[in-house]
Amino acid sequence: MEMSSQAIDLDFAALRTTPVTGDPFAHVVIPNFVPPEALRAVVAALPPIGNGGSYPPSSLHLGPAAKALVQAMEGPDMRQAIAEKFGLDLSTAPTMLTIRGRTREKDGRIHTDSKAKRVTILLYLNPDPGKFTGHQGCLRLLRNATDLENYAVEVPPVNGTLLVFPNGPTTWHGHKQFVGPRYAIQLNYMTNDSLARSEMRRHRLSAVIKRLSRAA
Repeated sequence: MEMSSQAIDLDFAALRTTPVTGDPFAHVVIPNFVPPEALRAVVAALPPIGNGGSYPPSSLHLGPAAKALVQAMEGPDMRQAIAEKFGLDLSTAPTMLTIRGRTREKDGRIHTDSKAKRVTILLYLNPDPGKFTGHQGCLRLLRNATDLENYAVEVPPVNGTLLVFPNGPTTWHGHKQFVGPRYAIQLNYMTNDSLARSEMRRHRLSAVIKRLSRAA
């Protein structure tokens, strides 16, 4: 993806000062991490995504504001803030960033993330809270692997809200079924082992396949 000359201001001050919450597992939630004016520019710079699944930025036609957001998410300020927040050494951790634009019927089932992912960062880019009435599509941080109603926190996927948590065997999360546009950036700090390398290769291959299918 080509570099963007446009800068974007994110609320790193709020990320640094918001305490870590431990219920049901260590996490932070930062509303308006992307300020409203910047969010409007980012939303306008996102392409329509008609299918589900995760897309590497290189497989999408992003406008300048969206490119600037991707660069800021993968930049040193984010890495340092997350490392300090959770007491982690992320200095050599590879990053994997993908974008989702549509949620399918099968999405949102209770799960934990891959062991190759040390930290999961979700940034929600939807400006219309009214689309997610009745809790549909709102991510829940869960106390067990079986009950979607046994949750400690529910995160509406709107208004530039940031969610960060170190991954682990009990970091269960999921959401009620929602079908339709639901834009989010997922950034992961990965391990350095073969499992992480395999997952990153899979995403790169997926990007190639998606580009070829659009060109066909």
